[in-house]
Amino acid sequence: MSNHLREIEAQGQSIWIDNISRQLLEDGIMARLIEEDGITGVTSNPTIFEKAMAHSDRYDDAFREVIDETKDPQEIFERLAYRDIRDAADLLRDVFEQTNGLDGYVSFEVPADMAFDSDKTIEAAKRYKAEIDRPNVLIKVPGTAEGVKAFEELTALGINVNVTLLFAVERYEEIAEAFIKGLERRVEAGESIDKSASVASFFVSRVDGKVDKALEGTGHEELRGKAAVANARIAYESFQRIFSGPRWEALAEKGANPQRPLWASTSTKNPDYPDTLYVDELIGPHTVNTMPDQTIEAARDHGTAARTVDQDVEQAHELIKQVKEAGVDFDHIVQHELVDEGVKSFAESYDSLVDSIKSKASDLVAAS
Repeated sequence: MSNHLREIEAQGQSIWIDNISRQLLEDGIMARLIEEDGITGVTSNPTIFEKAMAHSDRYDDAFREVIDETKDPQEIFERLAYRDIRDAADLLRDVFEQTNGLDGYVSFEVPADMAFDSDKTIEAAKRYKAEIDRPNVLIKVPGTAEGVKAFEELTALGINVNVTLLFAVERYEEIAEAFIKGLERRVEAGESIDKSASVASFFVSRVDGKVDKALEGTGHEELRGKAAVANARIAYESFQRIFSGPRWEALAEKGANPQRPLWASTSTKNPDYPDTLYVDELIGPHTVNTMPDQTIEAARDHGTAARTVDQDVEQAHELIKQVKEAGVDFDHIVQHELVDEGVKSFAESYDSLVDSIKSKASDLVAAS
C-alpha cells in the first residue's frame, strides 16, 4: 500500500505533526512517524500540553521530581514541557542536520497574554531559546501587530521563530517583510544568516468556519467551504512574489532560506467536507502542513498528492471577491475577529493548563 504522505513530500511540502506528549515520545510513535512517514517537524500549543499533562499519568514521576523544587505551576509546566520539546528536537536532529537547518524543528509558544506586548514577547523568546538549548527549536510568536515588531527583532537577534495565528494575507505580507528586514539587519551587523529559519503559520479551517456561518441565509451557499483554500492560495502567491527578485536573491546568496508558509488548522471541522480538504488543496514547494494525528492518518491513507497550492489563483481572488459581494465582511473576519479569538482561545487554554497543573501537583503532594 502506498504512503500518500511520502508522495506529498515529493511535491516539496514538509509534513509536521501538530501534537506532542510523553506517550508519543516514550512509546516510539514519534520515532516511527519520522522514520516511516517522513514527518519532519512538531508544533505544540497550550491546548496540546494540557491534554497531555492533565489527563495522563505519564508525567506523574516528572511532576514529583519538579514539585520537590518548586510549587509554581508555570515553572512546573515549563520544566515538563522543556523535556518534551528537547526530546522531540533530539529525535529530529538528524533531519535538521541533513537539511542544513531547513527542517527538523519543534515549536514552543510564548504565553498568549504577551500577544500585544512586543517587549515581553522578545524577553520570553530569548529566555525559552536559552533554557531549551536546542538549535532546532522555533519559538512561536502570535502574528499580532506587536508580534510583527517582536519577530523582526528576534530574527535580527538570530532567534528562529514560528509566527502563528495568521489569517489575513496583508498580515502575512507584513510578517514576510519583517523576516527579510531582520535578515538584512543581521547582514549589516556582520552576522551570518545561513542558520536563520522561520515559518509563517497561516490558519485555514477556521476561516471557512467563520465565512460559512456568515454566508448562511445570503443565498450564496455555493461559496461555502471555499474561502479558506482561496485565502491560503493568495498568501502563497504573495510568498512567491516576496521571496524572489534582487532583494531576496542578495540574501539567498549569503545562505538565507525563505520563510516557508505553514498551513495550520488543517483538520476539517465540517463533517460534510472531505477530511483531507486542507491537505489536498494546498500542496506545493517550500510549504509545510502541520496536521493533528487524525489528519495524518487520513492523508496517509487517501490523500491526493499533486501540486495544487498555486493552481487557479485568479479564481481564488474572484472567490474572495464573491464572498465580499455576498455581504460577508471578510477583511474584518481575517484581520480582527479570528486573530482576537485565537489569542483569547490560547490564553484560556494556558490558564486552564496552569490550573490543571496546580491541581495535579496538589493531589500528588497530598498522596505522597
